[in-house]
Amino acid sequence: MAGLVAITPAAGFVDMPASLVIGLVAGVLGFYSVAVLKQKLGYDDSLDAFGVHGMCGVWGALATGVFANPAITEGAKGLVFGNPKQLWIQAISIVGTAGYTAIATFIVIHITRFITGGLRVDEENEILGLDNSIHGERAFEID
Repeated sequence: MAGLVAITPAAGFVDMPASLVIGLVAGVLGFYSVAVLKQKLGYDDSLDAFGVHGMCGVWGALATGVFANPAITEGAKGLVFGNPKQLWIQAISIVGTAGYTAIATFIVIHITRFITGGLRVDEENEILGLDNSIHGERAFEID
């Protein structure tokens, strides 16, 4: 999954050797983010979305700025092909995307809190499992 996330921004701009580097780095980065970084920072992410999608997506966007190959897409030149400006453009786009996402998430959280009264279910329903308590179905339970 980490490799797919990382290659997505670069897919139309890089050659096969670059895609292999991007995928290999993403595998290591994704594992580190999920197995080490999450514990160090102590954030709650049961699906590891930040570690896999967030971190590997950032790597993929930066890697596009590094490996964009004009032989693959005309006019697309990354750092390796003599255009350091593209890496800077990619970095700015990451910061802009993170800023937009933070603001949009903040708004959605406040709207959700206003409508539902909170962001968490009560402890009893959490222990029972949301599939069972909310949907009346059993899933992912081991008896």
